Amino acid sequence: MSTTPRVVIIGAGIVGANLADELTARGWTRITVLDQGPLPLTGGSTSHAPGLVYQTNPSKTMTEFATYTVNKLSSLDVDGAWCFNQVGGLEVATTPERLADLHRKQGWATSWGVPGEVVGPEECVRLHPLLDPEQILGGFHTPTDGLAKAARAVVALRRRAESRGAEFHGSVRVTGISHTGGRVTGVRTTAGDFPADIVVSCAGFWGQAIGEMVGMRVPLLPLAHQYVRTGQVADLVGRNDELTEAGLPILRHQDRDLYYREHVDCLGIGSYAHRPMPVRLSDLPEVSDDDLTEAAMPSMLPFTEEDFAPSWEHSRQLLPSLRSAKIETGFNGIFSFTPDGGPLIGESPDVAGFWIAEAVWVTHSSGVARSVAQLLVDGRSEIALHGCDVHRFDEIETTEAYVDETAQRNFVEIYDVVHPLQPKLSPRDLRVSPFHARQKELGAFFLEAHGWERPHWYEANAHLVKDLPPEWQPPSRDAWSAMFHSPIAAAEAWRTRTAVALYDMTPLKRLEVSGPGTLAFLDRLTTGKMDKSVGSVTYTLALDEAGGIRSDLTVARLGEDRFQVGANGNLDLAYFRSEAGGDVQVRDITGGTCCIGVWGPLARDLVQPLSRDDFSHEALKYFRCMPAHIAGIPVTAMRLSYVGELGWEIYTSAEYGQRLWDVLFEAGRPLGVVAAGRAAFNSLRLEKGYRSWGADMTTEHNPYEAGLGFAVRKQKGDFVGRDAIAGVTDETVTRRLSCLTIDDGRSVVLGSEPVFLDGDPAGYVTSAAFAHTLGVPIAYAWLPAGATPGTAVEIGYFGRRVRATVAAEPLVDPEMLRIRR
Repeated sequence: MSTTPRVVIIGAGIVGANLADELTARGWTRITVLDQGPLPLTGGSTSHAPGLVYQTNPSKTMTEFATYTVNKLSSLDVDGAWCFNQVGGLEVATTPERLADLHRKQGWATSWGVPGEVVGPEECVRLHPLLDPEQILGGFHTPTDGLAKAARAVVALRRRAESRGAEFHGSVRVTGISHTGGRVTGVRTTAGDFPADIVVSCAGFWGQAIGEMVGMRVPLLPLAHQYVRTGQVADLVGRNDELTEAGLPILRHQDRDLYYREHVDCLGIGSYAHRPMPVRLSDLPEVSDDDLTEAAMPSMLPFTEEDFAPSWEHSRQLLPSLRSAKIETGFNGIFSFTPDGGPLIGESPDVAGFWIAEAVWVTHSSGVARSVAQLLVDGRSEIALHGCDVHRFDEIETTEAYVDETAQRNFVEIYDVVHPLQPKLSPRDLRVSPFHARQKELGAFFLEAHGWERPHWYEANAHLVKDLPPEWQPPSRDAWSAMFHSPIAAAEAWRTRTAVALYDMTPLKRLEVSGPGTLAFLDRLTTGKMDKSVGSVTYTLALDEAGGIRSDLTVARLGEDRFQVGANGNLDLAYFRSEAGGDVQVRDITGGTCCIGVWGPLARDLVQPLSRDDFSHEALKYFRCMPAHIAGIPVTAMRLSYVGELGWEIYTSAEYGQRLWDVLFEAGRPLGVVAAGRAAFNSLRLEKGYRSWGADMTTEHNPYEAGLGFAVRKQKGDFVGRDAIAGVTDETVTRRLSCLTIDDGRSVVLGSEPVFLDGDPAGYVTSAAFAHTLGVPIAYAWLPAGATPGTAVEIGYFGRRVRATVAAEPLVDPEMLRIRR
């Protein structure tokens, strides 16, 4: 008898079949896959998916998912028939903006190891002769992309999984999830009960309904997407046979939200150009098993011809061969969209053993399945999943209204050229700090993250730009890096370094961890020494079992059994709650509190006259905290500085927030105080070499690679990940997060660009900014450990090479004299 867990997978589409294959490949044999539709054509999104697989994505994780999907499906066939046809991909540009974006996309491809090049119109037409060369400016060609035959791949995956012991059952409707004592025990169906130790929902757009069975919110919205097949296209006749089906590259015309693929001598056309069409599960048509065909299934809604009319005209302009063809069939097919466009992977916070893998497209299906299998079998994914974890969303982001609006917006923008800093247009003003009214009065330019309004600069400081000393004057930027940026950030950085500035730190996640078991709890989950005196503050890391950086944290001991944890987001809250026992309480206090960072050489001159408490260096040393009163307002002052200047993070409850801001701002006027935004903050923190989790390091990196070995106290005893990094040191790593300065003094990159060493791709940029204190652009990048300070490198930026030099860090105040005074 096998001793592996009993796993029930709900959904026999491309994700569920892949997961069964991945689990059985790892020796788990008690796998049962259920689907409400008949096998193999179950009626879900997989059954009608067009199968275009473009690997390149701004996300390293999503690209790696897609690359694994390409490699895996390429190795499969069903009785000699292909599951992946590697015809390549071609994305064409009809505007200068799109052509520039294709160069940026080529940079991502290079960063993540996908071959591709930007080519001219003539080469585009050679690759895809149906194109009108007069309509296009160029294209991005990726030879390893291609077509996945999803329904056929499911058959191949099912056969392989069944050969290893898995069972598949079709026409079985799930009616409930059984659980006892907070742990899943089985699945109830129309065909009886299936006992289970683990249940994984791979139900696609039905995932919401499955999640509700255990009280889990699954923040996705089913949306219809139009797809048509033309009749015979004269120029395609004789090019393909029924077996090969396609020979031309899959084609995207993103300026018109369209894509194309061959079906022998016909063309398939998909459109995102139409209005969003949200779908309610209760409105889906009932299709019996006997009536289910490739042309009739629950996930295929009637075609709305009027929505496709403009797209048909745009297609005929791009591809003149279509001018003599007609639309033969069409449907509105249902797919899943989420608030940020990413998949949803994770375990229920309330019912252990219930997992989801939803909102996963064919493109990423095998890669997602591999990561979920690794999570179940090994306890971690080798690929960083923070951008896919269902717990990445705060509560407001999982509400029906928020999901509906943002998912529809993502549908509209799916092929748009989107700047990395581009905020949502709506919904806005969901979460604001107590200082918001004052920030608006100062002309704050707000960007948005997780519903929080976050000032990036203040128009009230515009007059200071003309007062900047020559060495602080920022150079003009190219149009791309100038978007969502202002030279006012230079003035705010200048005042921070030379006077004093107020920063709104309220949106940063704050957790209160308390109870008799708290010290042991935090000691186990972090790399730092937690058993310090009350008033201590510790910068520390949370690792996974393999030594990857799960998060970086700032832990303040406010009492014997009460700590405040500065975290990175909801993932940390979910992790802490999942690990806490009955003697530890974890509470999110972000919304009920607020924080002002008061930083600059005159910070003490501002704060001390407002308080009878002693804010001297001797009384409140660096990385210490104390309760205090400022102008009568009860606060907690933490001697921290993520901009590299003297000062404090000053916390108080939300009710006192506006008063605290007013008092500090008014008292600071004679000192030249300014409100400063995230643009200045990001520049200053990079000058000091301070890392940003999720951008600069993830679970794919260990502390020594990331330059954070100082935060690890191996001698303190056992903690999560300790054994995995036992033999690792700064000297043994083979790659490092390295600081780069840009040689030309003016080119500002934004992140994810490839870095070349001796002409070859060697790494990629994580974070970047203009270092206003130094008057030079800087970037952080992952590079081989041999790229020591002084090494010359190049950064790929919109098709050109920008020279840079590896620099010793930190670039500003390496002796820490400015902070410790």
